[in-house]
Amino acid sequence: MPTLYHHSMSSPSRFVRLILTEYGYQTELIEEQTWEKRRDFLALNPAGTLPVYVDDSMRALCGATVISEYLDETHGVLKRDRRLLAEDPFQRAEIRRLTEWFMQKMEQDVTRPLVRERVYKLQMTADQGGGAPDSKVMRMARGNIRQHMKYLSWLAGSRQWLAGDRLSYADLAAAASISVLDYLGEIDWMESPVAKEWYQRLKSRPSFRPMLAERVRGITPVSHYADLDF
Repeated sequence: MPTLYHHSMSSPSRFVRLILTEYGYQTELIEEQTWEKRRDFLALNPAGTLPVYVDDSMRALCGATVISEYLDETHGVLKRDRRLLAEDPFQRAEIRRLTEWFMQKMEQDVTRPLVRERVYKLQMTADQGGGAPDSKVMRMARGNIRQHMKYLSWLAGSRQWLAGDRLSYADLAAAASISVLDYLGEIDWMESPVAKEWYQRLKSRPSFRPMLAERVRGITPVSHYADLDF
């Protein structure tokens, strides 16, 4: 069985997990603490980043973008109307643009710094960079949330799905990031009713159930996190 090295609070990892589940492919999940810099993990991915997908032939694919493209080329093309990357080249470009927005820009502006400060640093030793959260970093990240939610709301309000008429990688990338922030209670849903309705559709899908059931040691999610009706 293929293996996915991930972390439950890594939005790129969640993105790939959603793709795999939507396509109905089972993988063994191994949670990796990247700050430990395990030699065996670095042998798979010298960059030391998540996620890493290892296929049945023990070939490693590193990074959410690389993995998602591989899964589309090997599995997605067979799914027809369930394909998560469109057949039309221009539509594919729009899906990729939005996927990059949520997996790179939002990840850099908001998700990664908040997860590092609120989750990872609690699990790190002092030598690994652990300790008290940096309030300045969190304040800057929280200041960026509103603009990203406004853009997400505009997309959700002007299209059936974020990139067009069908569920796509764009929706899964956005939902992966939003789900992490929602776990931590960082989103004010009262300010984003359109985005809330879109996210409710996503979190009601069977592919979301395993993630909604997971818990991070020492951090309790907000009360509505696993509630499909908020």
